[in-house]
Amino acid sequence: MQKLTNKEEEIMHILWKLKKAFVKEIQAEITEDQPHYNTLSTIVRNLEEKGFVAHNAFGNTHQYYPAVTLEAYSKKYMNTAIDNYFNSSYKNMVSFFAKEEKISADELREILAMIENPKEEK
Repeated sequence: MQKLTNKEEEIMHILWKLKKAFVKEIQAEITEDQPHYNTLSTIVRNLEEKGFVAHNAFGNTHQYYPAVTLEAYSKKYMNTAIDNYFNSSYKNMVSFFAKEEKISADELREILAMIENPKEEK
């Protein structure tokens, strides 16, 4: 699975949200730096070539849908980020966010509870 560009990731998030969409529907969801229709269409076709997107044909137009789940993509690249930036250590990652004050003590307690009681649902 290849790493996506920022614009490709933005388009994938739109498709994960919409479940299926025509290029014009994807374009309508982009709020900043909206690409031209033809540019967006090319990006979506590139995503299809990479295996991230598939389509259903309706005459000359295509309705696109994700071929890779958000969960599968997130898992792959979270693991890569943890390997590359935190020496493959989840402890280092959590410590980093704690030091940066991006995670609260309450959130850390919730994480600890999930670790200690993995089968309990909240």
